[in-house]
Amino acid sequence: MTHDRFRPDDLTPVYAISVAAQIAGLHPQTLRQYDRLGLVSPDRTGGRNRLYSLHDIARLREVARMSTEGINLAGIHRILALESEVDVLRSEVGFLRAEVQRLRPGLSARNPADSQAGLGSTPGRTGTTTGTAVVVWRPRPADRDRSH
Repeated sequence: MTHDRFRPDDLTPVYAISVAAQIAGLHPQTLRQYDRLGLVSPDRTGGRNRLYSLHDIARLREVARMSTEGINLAGIHRILALESEVDVLRSEVGFLRAEVQRLRPGLSARNPADSQAGLGSTPGRTGTTTGTAVVVWRPRPADRDRSH
C-alpha cells in the first residue's frame, strides 16, 4: 500500500513563520526583520501571514551564516542582489548559447566560404574549426617614409 503524500518542491511556500524559524534555527523576529529589509521575502496568505518555502529557509540560513561571519545586513543585501544578477546572466548566457547552436547551421549554409575559412568559430570550443589564413601587412610607401 502506497501513500500519496503532498511533497512540496523547494519553491512552494508552506511553512508558517514559527516553523520556518525553527527549521532555520532563528528567532521569528529575525525573520520579520529580514523580510522588512528585503533579504528574504516570503509569500503571504490572504490574511497577510508569511509563508516560507524550502528555498526561503535555505536563504535564511545563508543570511544568518554571512551575518555570523561579520558581514553587515546592507552588505548581505548587496551580495544577494549580485548573486541574483549572476543567476539571471547565467540564464541569459545559456539561452544565447542555445540560440547560437540553433542558428549556426543556417549561417554556414548561407556562406560556405566563411565556414571554410573558420570565420565565426570560437577557438578552444569542442566541435569547432579554426582558420589557418595568414594575413601579410606591408606599410604603404608614405608610412615607410614617416617611420625613418
